[in-house]
Amino acid sequence: MSNQDLSSNYQEKREFQWAGRIDPEANSLRWHQVIKPVISAAENGYALIGFCCDLGVSQNKGRIGAALAPNAIRQALANLSYIQKKPLYDAGNVHCLANQLDQAQAELGNQVQTHLESGHFPIILGGGHEVAYGSWLGFSQYLQAQHSKIAPKVGIINFDAHFDLRDSSHVHSSGTPFHQIAYQSKALNWPFHYACLGVSQASNTQALFNTADSLGVLAIQDHLMTTHNLFQIMTQITEFIDQCDHIYLTVDMDVFPSSQAPGVSAPAACGVGIEIIEPLLRHIKATQKLRLFDIAELNPNFDRDHQTARLAARLIHTLTL
Repeated sequence: MSNQDLSSNYQEKREFQWAGRIDPEANSLRWHQVIKPVISAAENGYALIGFCCDLGVSQNKGRIGAALAPNAIRQALANLSYIQKKPLYDAGNVHCLANQLDQAQAELGNQVQTHLESGHFPIILGGGHEVAYGSWLGFSQYLQAQHSKIAPKVGIINFDAHFDLRDSSHVHSSGTPFHQIAYQSKALNWPFHYACLGVSQASNTQALFNTADSLGVLAIQDHLMTTHNLFQIMTQITEFIDQCDHIYLTVDMDVFPSSQAPGVSAPAACGVGIEIIEPLLRHIKATQKLRLFDIAELNPNFDRDHQTARLAARLIHTLTL
């Protein structure tokens, strides 16, 4: 495929066909055998929503291809064992048409809100990290519909090599979603609670560190996220979550070292390994405050042996147990 075929103008409309191995033994179900299209009045479960967009990556000068990620993640999920206790649903894909990022994020937000109102746990498959603004938009719309007189305390936990706090007054991109969320939170008179875990000092300018400081962001740099520091990091995360009513979790696949995640928009020279991130995900879920989850920046065009897609699928499998 040419770069144009993999660009933010991606408009492939074919539905993903779930298929895979079928074993003869009892109790051997896999995801492809149990996942169903989401319908109204369905039993509460996990709803997968694809966000086929990398316009934000293109506008952030990254290598494009993340628009193809949702179906690549589905393919990696298909043969995983089904040992979950809730139903699995596929809500299809949101497609970003040419130069219509805001509209695609709004459509994603509406889908997230709808599935939350139906009692489902949304799992959004990006796409570039511009997916984060659409995910948060849907959750904020859902919370506003509750008509609570008390401002909700939403905590955002982002595993990422980048803050993604670029000034959104210039352009909306994969580098601006949390700046946009901070701005909208202020407009709603909501507190802004943001933790960026695995941030790379080499990949973020001093201006971005200054912005993070001014917004009170909990930042833990990649070289500090080691097995030796795991308990301390869990303590910091717990203290962060204790300040929040709800948690929105997002994982940018470029937080992992390129040896574990080669297929991303911006490969990491250092990164944080799965042996650190997976126990932290389990810890976050155990707080029972997690409300939605998304994955960003998987780029199948550069993914050796589908390694990064398999890693993304493992994260989803872990969080749905």
